[in-house]
Amino acid sequence: MLHAVSSAVLAVTRHLSVREVLQVIVRSAARLLDAKYAALGVPDDDGAFAEFVAEGISDEQWKAIGPTPRQHGMLGAMLREGAPVRLADIRKDPRFEWWPKAHPILKEFLGVPIMDGGTVLGIIFLSNKRTPGGFGEADEELLTLFAAHAAIAIINARLYERGRELTVIEERTRMARELHDAVSQKLFSLRLTARAAAALARTDPERAAEAIDRVERMAGEALTELRAVIVELRPPELDRHGLVESLRKQVALLDRLHPMTVAFTAEGEPPGDSGSDSAPEIEVAVLRVAQEALHNAVRHARAARIDVRLAHEEAGLVLEVSDDGAGFDSTGLDGAGVHGLGLPSMSDRAQAVGGRLSVSSAPGRGTTVRLEVPA
Repeated sequence: MLHAVSSAVLAVTRHLSVREVLQVIVRSAARLLDAKYAALGVPDDDGAFAEFVAEGISDEQWKAIGPTPRQHGMLGAMLREGAPVRLADIRKDPRFEWWPKAHPILKEFLGVPIMDGGTVLGIIFLSNKRTPGGFGEADEELLTLFAAHAAIAIINARLYERGRELTVIEERTRMARELHDAVSQKLFSLRLTARAAAALARTDPERAAEAIDRVERMAGEALTELRAVIVELRPPELDRHGLVESLRKQVALLDRLHPMTVAFTAEGEPPGDSGSDSAPEIEVAVLRVAQEALHNAVRHARAARIDVRLAHEEAGLVLEVSDDGAGFDSTGLDGAGVHGLGLPSMSDRAQAVGGRLSVSSAPGRGTTVRLEVPA
């Protein structure tokens, strides 16, 4: 049993994103105590939950259930009391209130607060134990032990994310200075030169032409410098949620906004001893390629379904964005851009991180954009 706890704790501490830590805590707890359902809620200051993750409930069930719960009923009681709760049938407890219509029926219940000193970081609870007999005292002790380790993992993940946020702020401040020192001053000079060219146009066309040449050259230099700064900017959602969750949220948003089905799957674990996320520049490249490919599919493919797949494989990281739409003739594709697909930009991002971008399509057979970044 201690080996099982140790394995569960190691699975949690391998992750650095708070959201991923919460998800692995829930998954590990359900596996550890053989529960059909598990959930973890992190309270906010407004009577709701800042984060709420669950295991055993499909995405379709979540949509039918509706918004995440507020701090009422048993969840609210556990937050107030900060003590474990073990019940043979939660429905018979006076603290129980109600569930939404589509909510699964819970019976056996075991809930434990995740504490940092006297502060409740969250509550983790399990329900419907698969083995007969419900949750016993040993299960409560086991979950309490696991919750203590989970608290450390949550605190570490929060500290890591705050550190990354500070790094991002510092980096953005540096880039703002670069924009001011390089691009802004160059644009100011460009404006003065353009005014001079306009003034010389009637009296000295030859000098005006020279000034216009300088304007063109300076505009090109400013554009190059501006692009260099923009490429370095790291999307803030990566620092808050990590690559997997950022893609999941992006896909979920598109699925709500557009008539086609947009779905996301993640496979495998990040490589390395720590199990940490990929290098920051790789995360940025993958996210931007995914966003560009999704934009293309939504606007141009006339698809009924778009699938986004992110896989950590032994050979490296693989991103695929596939649709079942109209497709096009991809033979002889040279990256110059087809139907406004912006392929050069995606290809440049792939090459910048040592990766390879490929596009396969055929009329009436959909399109697949595949990015491979070697380990």
